[in-house]
Amino acid sequence: MNARRYRGKVKRPVSAGGVVYRQREGKVEVALCGRRDPLRWSLPKGTPDRGETIEQTALREVREETGLKVALEEPIGSIQYWFMQRSDPTRFNKTVHFYLMTCYGGSINDHDYEFDEVEWVPIDEAQQRLTFANEVKILGSALDLIQKRDHEG
Repeated sequence: MNARRYRGKVKRPVSAGGVVYRQREGKVEVALCGRRDPLRWSLPKGTPDRGETIEQTALREVREETGLKVALEEPIGSIQYWFMQRSDPTRFNKTVHFYLMTCYGGSINDHDYEFDEVEWVPIDEAQQRLTFANEVKILGSALDLIQKRDHEG
């Protein structure tokens, strides 16, 4: 369906999430969220609660979905995508803002019900495992930021 020809209702929701990383034995690992049916791996993200800033949303959603206590480092970038729901003719043009985050506590075993599992995954494997190409690009941008920090520090 061509977006320019679509004459129905369009909504533009916003959500936020993060790339949570840690260094293990000289390698970068990131937290990924997985579902078994259908098989899907993604970065943690979600929708703002009333009155939340995008940054607050990112922190809360990542904490809920991964079970980890995290701190914001810096913005990574945003992705946009279109979708529709079967029961609604409205088209959605969603924007998701991602932030680079570090973990200072918590446990992936305490993730919420939205995902079947959360894993720490080496970043090169994570790039292969992620389901959506736009999230792979975000992960690549996150790695660039991490490497830049390593060279400056």
